[in-house]
Order: sequence, then C-alpha cells, then structure tokens
Amino acid sequence: MPAVPHRSPRTRHAAVTAAGGLLTLAVVGGHVPASAAATATPTIALSAAYLGGAVGGTGEPTVTVKIAQSGTDASALTVTASASSRTSVARPADVTVSGTGATRTVAVAARGQGYTDLTLKVTGSGGASATTKLHFAASAAVRNAADTRYFTGSSDASAAVDVGGGYVVVADDESNVLRLYNGSVSGAPVRTWDFSGALGVDKEVDIEGAARVGDLVYWTGSLGNNKDGEYKAARNTVFTTSVSGSGAATQLTYAHSYKKLRDQLVAWDEDHGDRYGFAAGTADGQAPKQIDGFNVEGLEFAPGSTSTAYLGFRAPLVPPKEGGKGLLVPVTNVDKVLASGAAPVFGTPVELDLGGLAVRDLRKNSAGQYLILAGSWAADDNSDPYALYTWDGVAGHAPVKTADLPTDDPGGWEAIVSVPDLSLPGQRAQLVTDNGSADLYGDGTEAKDLDHDEWKKSRAALFTVS
Repeated sequence: MPAVPHRSPRTRHAAVTAAGGLLTLAVVGGHVPASAAATATPTIALSAAYLGGAVGGTGEPTVTVKIAQSGTDASALTVTASASSRTSVARPADVTVSGTGATRTVAVAARGQGYTDLTLKVTGSGGASATTKLHFAASAAVRNAADTRYFTGSSDASAAVDVGGGYVVVADDESNVLRLYNGSVSGAPVRTWDFSGALGVDKEVDIEGAARVGDLVYWTGSLGNNKDGEYKAARNTVFTTSVSGSGAATQLTYAHSYKKLRDQLVAWDEDHGDRYGFAAGTADGQAPKQIDGFNVEGLEFAPGSTSTAYLGFRAPLVPPKEGGKGLLVPVTNVDKVLASGAAPVFGTPVELDLGGLAVRDLRKNSAGQYLILAGSWAADDNSDPYALYTWDGVAGHAPVKTADLPTDDPGGWEAIVSVPDLSLPGQRAQLVTDNGSADLYGDGTEAKDLDHDEWKKSRAALFTVS
C-alpha cells in the first residue's frame, strides 16, 4: 500500500472514502468555511429617542427606525416591540411597525396617561438581534379626539397663520421661533425660523397676535409688562415676515420691525383723557393680565383694508370691571409704521360686548367675515370660560356668539388658524391652545418645563362655527 504523504495539522484538506458506493467529503483541519462564520449583529437606530402621543389620538406622531445587518438584505429583517416598562401606558402590542427595507416607521397607540420605555428589537438572519429604547409619553384623552391634532416641539402656541395646503405657521410666546406644521397630522414642525438675531433681541418678544396681508405677515408682541410687572423692551416689538411658497414649501424671511408701539398707545390714550388707563396698565409693578392691565393678544386687518389693523386687547376690559367689553384699537397706517417707521395713527376704538370676556384672538376671511376668540383677561387659562363670536368687522355692529368652547381639557384657547365661509352651514375652524402651564402627563410638570421637546405640544382642534 503506498505511503500517505505527510500533511501539516494546519493544512486544510479533504479525505474521500468509498463505502457502499457512497462518497463522503470530510473537512479536516482547523479552519471553518465562510458559510459557517459567525452571524453579524444587526443594528437599529431611531430618528428620535423620545416620542409623545395621546390616549385616543388620531394621526399621531411617529419615529423612523433605521435597520441593517451585514450580508443580509434589510427586507429580511423584522422589527418588533419586545417590552414596555409601564404597560398601563402602552404595551408591546400597542406598537405598530410599518414599511419595508432599511427604513421602518413606528407608531404607538397610547393606552393610558404617563411615561413608558418601549424596547424595540430588530431580528436578522441566524436569529441575531439588537435592541434600543423608545421613551414614550402619553397625554390623557380629550374631548373630540378625532378632530384633535398636536403640534410638538413647543407647548406655548400663541398665534397662527394659514399658509395654504393645510399648513400653518405657529408662533410661541416663550421664544422668537416660528414653526411650520402640517395641520392635518400630529408631529414635529416641518421647518422653523428663529428671528431673535434679525430682531436684535435676546429675550422673547412674547408674540401674541398675527395677521396676513398678501405675502406679508404682521406679528405683534404683547406690548405689556412681564408677569412680575417688569418692563421688558423685547415685548414692545411688532415685526413683519415675507412669505414665499406655500404649504410644505413655505419660506419666511424677516422684513421690518417697530419697537415704539406701546409708548405711542400710552401717549395717545393720555391725550384722549386717559380713557383706557394705558399709563396705569403699563406702570412699573403692574401685571399685564389684570382686568385693568395692558396686554395685546389679537391682530387682524379691518374689512377691505391693507393698512388699518385692529389691535385686540386681553386687558383692560372696558370699563375695567366684571361685565366689561372687549377692546379693539385700530392702527390706520400700520403698513407705513412697519415699512418706514412712521408714527402710528390710531383710529376710533371699537368696544365689543363679548359677555364679559376679552379678545384673545381675531381672524377674518377674504369675504370680511370675522371670528373672535373670546376669553378671560386672567392668567388661569385652564378653567375660565372661552367662547367664539362671529362679527362683520364694522364698528357699532354687535358680535354674535356662536359657541362656548370646552375648558375641561388642558390648555387655554389661544389662536384661530383661519376662517371658513360663515354663510355656509356646518363650517369648521381650527383653534390652537397654549399648553405651557398644563400638566400633560400627570406628574405635576408644566409642559413648558419638560426636558424633551418631543413631549412639549400644543393642541389644535376643529370646531363647527357656522
């Protein structure tokens, strides 16, 4: 029998033997074939680690999940929710994963108010897996949940302007950031603009009112003191932004600003016998949200005008006592005030019987039909009454109450997005709340103080107004 050649133990070789007519291939040596190599661990990454939702919510925010596994097509990977730290808020079964390939979308149907950490798991070939945490917060169910959406990233919505295609630009009274949202779904802004630098301020303007004329949007600060009765120069600001594009493609650019309107209003009132007490309402130590305070919250143009704008006052009431009327002061040359710094000219004031409530916002449509959002002058937004009134914009004509707004859900009604044709039955308007002082998640934390912007949110809801 011939000698078998010597082979090193490190040499990979195959021995072939014949037994009963069968050939058997045996691998000899210390190396493992490539096909038997260790399976790569998949990866999973979230577009955001924090997500907010609402019990009974519709069109809720989502997060994007990116997954991969070396040597495996991403379509073969599966993503599931494998655990929840608090199942009373959301269970794994309440998590929905949609999409194919390397990008998936995760949505959560909230079960109860509070916080939970959801474990998301990707499983690939060979059973290899990886996990990550999604920190989820759910607010309680609200009335008319199907007609409610949440604008996240900020909780202090204070003014809103329709920019077409269901999109809306929303201001925040705690910053100088304007945010573009898709008003038909809940979620983060599509785009943001911070105008602090352009305005030359490092404090909030306390934006409270907005009005659009053509491709120009006027924004006004409250013009009042801060809550401690201190004068803050940034709040004495009115500015304009130019609009280009519409809908999701909307762009805003800074145009002009004016920072003396408060002073001019006080001087005008004093020249007319101190009728409204503006000097006292702006005095050092005077809080703005008092029945005799000084606080602007509404802005809209007069019927058929591009130069006369109504300033709507949250305070004072006229006279400053229970049952007083809401106040509008026309600025008849607001276009020139902003464009060239001309001294403002004030027209005849308009006093509106709003059932003892003040102007919190007003908005008109192209037909000159107005909606007035009426609310208390006081600061306890979550319990005082609110109502909607229709009006024709003509001084001396009385507004007509069309609805009482619910106040049993968190947040104070703050802004009207747009006005539908009020001559048609069943028309609806979208209103937005300021949720800054609301305890959204049941832990005693005001929304404005939450650690994560994804959990801060204002509520937008549709109401029948005709």
